[in-house]
Formats: sequence, C-alpha cells, structure tokens
Amino acid sequence: MDIVDALDGRHGTTCFVGAGGKKTTMATLAARLEQAVVTATVRIPIFDGWVADVVVTESPRSAIDTASAWPLGVVPAQERPDRYRGYDPETVADLADIASPILVKADGARMREFKAPSDREPQLPATASTVVPIASAHVVGEPLTDDIVHRVDEVATITGRAPGDEIRPRDVAAVLASGRGGLKDVPADATAIPLLNMVDDERLETNARAVAEAIHDRADVPRVVLAEMRADDPLVAVV
Repeated sequence: MDIVDALDGRHGTTCFVGAGGKKTTMATLAARLEQAVVTATVRIPIFDGWVADVVVTESPRSAIDTASAWPLGVVPAQERPDRYRGYDPETVADLADIASPILVKADGARMREFKAPSDREPQLPATASTVVPIASAHVVGEPLTDDIVHRVDEVATITGRAPGDEIRPRDVAAVLASGRGGLKDVPADATAIPLLNMVDDERLETNARAVAEAIHDRADVPRVVLAEMRADDPLVAVV
C-alpha cells in the first residue's frame, strides 16, 4: 500500500480537513496521481508551485474537460496576491462524475498543527467520497495554546481539557474522532480516514500509534494513517 491507496485518493472526491498538513498532503497525492484536480471550498494559499497549471474560472468543468497539463488546479478567483478563493460546495459536488480524482481543501487552520472546526466548517461537498481529518503528531506533549492550536476553546470543549493543559494522545484522538471535530458533517456515504502527519521519528511514531488506537476506540473508521508528507516515501504506518 502507498500513501495514495492508504487515503483512498485514486478515485472520487477526497476532502482534507483539520490542521498540520492539508496542503502538503494534497500536493503529495497530486504528484502521485495521473490526472488529479486540486481545488478548495474555502480560501487556499497560492499553490501554483505544486500543480502544472491553475485555471481561475467560474466554470471548473470546462477547464477540466480541456486540460492538457496535470495536476490541474481550479479556483474561482484570486482574492489577494497570496491566496485564492474556493468554490461553494455545490459547485465541487457537481464535478463528482468526472473521471479525474478531485482533491479538496475544505477548511482552514491558520498554519496551526491541530484544530477543531468553527460553526461554519467544514465546507464539504455532498458527494465527498473520502474525508481525511488531519493533525500533526508534533502536538502531543505540547500545551493547549493558540501557538499551535486553532480554536483552543473548541478543542478544550471536546477534550474536557483546559487551555494551557498538556495535549495527550487521547486528546488528539478525541478531536479527530468527534462529530464536533474531525468527523463533523462527513456525508453518510463517505469514508473517514484520519491522518497523523509529521511522524518523523520513533518517539512521534509511538505517540501517533497511541492516537490511532484511541481513535479506533471512539470511531468506526477503516484505518488511521501515519505519515511524513515531506519524505520521499510518506507512508509511515497504517493502524
């Protein structure tokens, strides 16, 4: 099994939520897929450097149908020099019948490594086939503060911890496995595959495995993926 198969990325619409590597994970999969479409339902930083072309268009289907360079990025507008705007979820849902795998950034994290969603997130298309909730393995042992956590209060509510408390493996699992966290609004027909990213040494792998086991205790997911998306071979383990 490689990282693409571990995340069920070869077909359908795969949506990425959480924090700690959404864009890196999307770039990793896009580079390994034959004809990937990269898009978003929320704001996304400029990603021209890891796709062959970005088409700014209100008609993504036309851009996909006429594409000659892959992976292809499609977005509706450039909001600022450093970011694009995303499509509404219905527009992405309407692309579900195309042959290319679609990779979708479906929430934001403000460059943090762990998060819980706001009441307006995630922005998942109804046709999502896979949802990948992500957290960085680096957060285990760190304090629950906004230096590394986006929406500290929401994470505290889900975990029962207080701001400033040490983040434990079971706290990361509680958020990733929660219907108020990583599993929020996952369509009934979609498969959720949690991902622990930044697993770049033995200690972090031990922590990530503890998170994975705790996720399995809380949620009916087929597997939890451990990865280091910056590595030549990103897949560390499947638990």
